[in-house]
Amino acid sequence: MGESMRKRRKHLPILHKSCNFVPKFTNQEVLYTMTHNLLKGKRGIIFGALNADSIAWKVAVKAVEEGAQITLSNTAMALRMGTIDELSKQLNAPVIAADATSVEDLEKVFEESQKMLGGKIDFVLHSIGMSPNVRKHRTYDDLDYNYLQKTLDISAISFHKMLQVAKKQDAIAEYGSVIALTYVASHRTFFGYNDMADAKSMLESIARSFGYIYGREKHVRINTISQSPTPTTAGKGIKDMENLMDFADKMSPLGNASADDCADYCVMMFSDFTRKVTMQTLYHDGGFSSMGMSLRAMNQYAKDLAPYEDENGKVIYG
Repeated sequence: MGESMRKRRKHLPILHKSCNFVPKFTNQEVLYTMTHNLLKGKRGIIFGALNADSIAWKVAVKAVEEGAQITLSNTAMALRMGTIDELSKQLNAPVIAADATSVEDLEKVFEESQKMLGGKIDFVLHSIGMSPNVRKHRTYDDLDYNYLQKTLDISAISFHKMLQVAKKQDAIAEYGSVIALTYVASHRTFFGYNDMADAKSMLESIARSFGYIYGREKHVRINTISQSPTPTTAGKGIKDMENLMDFADKMSPLGNASADDCADYCVMMFSDFTRKVTMQTLYHDGGFSSMGMSLRAMNQYAKDLAPYEDENGKVIYG
């Protein structure tokens, strides 16, 4: 063991007996992550992991570190495009291919997950969102309505289908926790976020409406987490994402929350420490959602709008 590692081990904190160190190997040295077994004995399903940039990927890793057993699910196309097989091997987590807009596919996910994991599901993450209008660079005042329907079906209605399938199968255990990822554009207008804002508004409404019924009947809690702008594969498709991230970071007293930070928050929401939290949109954004203007953001007003003007000098706000 090298001198730097001996020093690191020497200064490790004394932990409660329920805490463990999980070793991670990188650059030929051992790094230790403190875990608290928050999800020990729990079973979960993570929808939406694509690659190492995905928030769902980070949540899956953190959930297993905290003692959970999980299954992973994404579309067959996403499984081909991404690297989820690597995550599956790393976490010993089975992958179930499914289109989250298909009730039949979702029925298969919940049925097979319960068989594979040996019981009812304790937590579910919905990390699914996609807008063909954004991908095709259609502005909000010139939407393709077929694309809009796909945006809503994939990014919001899939959440309702997921919850309805789970409830009809009685697949989620009492006091289970379901989380969907959202964004503050559901409440405020953000340039370039387009019809995804409408989808996120619907997503949050579903969490409230279904949260009442599922909470009363099965004590299952349903919440959404409004995360800072994060450079995931989907996030990078938003116009001027780097500028949005910079602005949010300058506006937020604590700075932007990373994907790893979000994973920590999701794990807390899956745990028994949040058994009475439901039907909430929870802001995990470094304080951005409560800010009006910060000094660092104000300082950016020296810039002009020239990059957003058309050939006639008209500013394009879409």
